[in-house]
Amino acid sequence: MTDSRYPLLDLINNPADLRQLDKEQLEELADQLRHFLIDTISQCGGHFAAGLGTVELTVALHYLFNTPDDRLVWDVGHQAYPHKVLTGRRDELYSVRQTDGLHPFPSRSESEYDTFGVGHSSTSISAALGMALAARAQGLDRKVIAVIGDGAMTAGQAFEAMNHAGDVGANLLVVLNDNEMSISENVGGLNSYFAKLLAGRFYQRVREGGKKALSHMHGLSELASRAEEHMKGMMLPGTLFEELGFNYIGPIDGHDLPSLVSTIENMKHLTGPQLLHVVTVKGKGYEPAEKDPIAYHGVPIFDPREHELPKSKKTLTYSNVFGNWLCDMAAIDERLVGITPAMREGSDMVRFSREYPSRYFDVGIAEQHSITLAAGLACDGMKPVAAIYSTFLQRAYDQLVHDVALQDLDVLFAIDRGGLVGGDGATHNGAFDHSFLRCIPNMVVMAPSDENECRQCLYTGYRYPGPAAVRYPRGGGPGVEVIDEMIELPIGKATVRRKGTRVAILSFGALLPIALEAGNQLDATVVDMRFVKPLDEELVGELAQTHELLVTLEENTVKGGAGSGVNEYLAATGAEVMIRNMGLPDEFVEHGDHGDLLERVGLTVANLVASAESALAS
Repeated sequence: MTDSRYPLLDLINNPADLRQLDKEQLEELADQLRHFLIDTISQCGGHFAAGLGTVELTVALHYLFNTPDDRLVWDVGHQAYPHKVLTGRRDELYSVRQTDGLHPFPSRSESEYDTFGVGHSSTSISAALGMALAARAQGLDRKVIAVIGDGAMTAGQAFEAMNHAGDVGANLLVVLNDNEMSISENVGGLNSYFAKLLAGRFYQRVREGGKKALSHMHGLSELASRAEEHMKGMMLPGTLFEELGFNYIGPIDGHDLPSLVSTIENMKHLTGPQLLHVVTVKGKGYEPAEKDPIAYHGVPIFDPREHELPKSKKTLTYSNVFGNWLCDMAAIDERLVGITPAMREGSDMVRFSREYPSRYFDVGIAEQHSITLAAGLACDGMKPVAAIYSTFLQRAYDQLVHDVALQDLDVLFAIDRGGLVGGDGATHNGAFDHSFLRCIPNMVVMAPSDENECRQCLYTGYRYPGPAAVRYPRGGGPGVEVIDEMIELPIGKATVRRKGTRVAILSFGALLPIALEAGNQLDATVVDMRFVKPLDEELVGELAQTHELLVTLEENTVKGGAGSGVNEYLAATGAEVMIRNMGLPDEFVEHGDHGDLLERVGLTVANLVASAESALAS
């Protein structure tokens, strides 16, 4: 498919085609690529602002390096849509994040140019270093490049990798894409290092005082200039990276394509660890995205001529329920503090951050630190609430086990994005939290079935004097009214939502509407289990005696999930009852429409009914 609006881009089916162009043609190509991204993503939705900021950098890297033989590793991958376009996927970009469409992030299964599968932050330098060491061990003259944003540089893993790279002297190029943004605004000392030092009174006083003192002294004006540059060198991040063993070059304008090409071309031939610092603008080339890169980080379908995103329907999401409860609870208890690892908007903590700024802690992309920080706060009398996505909590599992649960500390985990998340796919699905949480001693684990129950579970977990987790899905629920009153639920007690015969459906979490509909068709008992741990063993035991079949239902992997807890209890008591476990399969579920994905994994009313009827007939 060709489009006369992009005559140069239409010639590029892979990077080898790109390398046939003259350098003078690259800026026109970049301009066409940027407009293609705006035109396409506005029609299908997806990650937007980050890719607009890396157009020139992507063109330069694929032009100068022999990809895919030379390894190019993107960090996270929000910014990799230009890379997808230039590596043979231009005509498929409209399908990104959709069922059976392009992956939302670089994926090894999708393209040989995607050298490392990503989706989580701060992994690129580690992976690229591994590739560089592999090339050295095999005697290959292969270039390896990692592209990492300044937001991702707030995570400890990036510095662990750099420290190791400097120690082993690997041939590695790290491109630091500095746009002063991740998804939310960047936070932390490193982020403000440049600005604070160059704008600080000490630097300015020394700079101006030195100039005055030396300006009238013959032969010393040049010394003053050199002294200024030396002072910058001592204080700016180049020194930090060079102490880690990297040769630092920059910062340079990441949208000046000729400068990018000439600089990277020179750096190609350098040996050892190299770091190129480029400064870019997130959302470059589309004014609304430049002005509000947070809003334009990920976009729905929109009209680029309107210069504003369409207004979303005012439906209450589970994240909204959490955000409202957090503010309400903070008004009652001044000990409450809220913690997020760089997901203020996604976890709906914007209002809390504004109303209670002294009690709000965005730690940056540092999940491990966020959990141990909560543990420390709990040790000295505060009531920390750690808001974290299920998939990101996996990155802090040791801290959850060792620093919180082992010490039985009073920390509430508000776990967002439990279950399948749709367009972000396998890297972001919260498919394992029932399994990895319920095996931890001292933990209370709740899975609310609707919006109001979510609020009450949060309050219950907050009141519980130990580690507690409330796990809820992305998006909205069944539309249940949320009452303002906070009700403390009895720990480990389920509630029967429908009484029936022969079959009992034990539903954990937000799939309860499916259980209720299937219950109507089967005349089954339906139980909202509420608690993954502790399990309502008394009720499960009663149901095993009065029903022929128990069916457990959850949007978590069947392996080790809540249903496994039911199995373990029944086996221990010697109960003679049939049981079927329904949940996510033992595989990574890819991206797509949430309803389509539930259909694919069999979590539907029809499959539940068929499974029960088959079991009864056997």
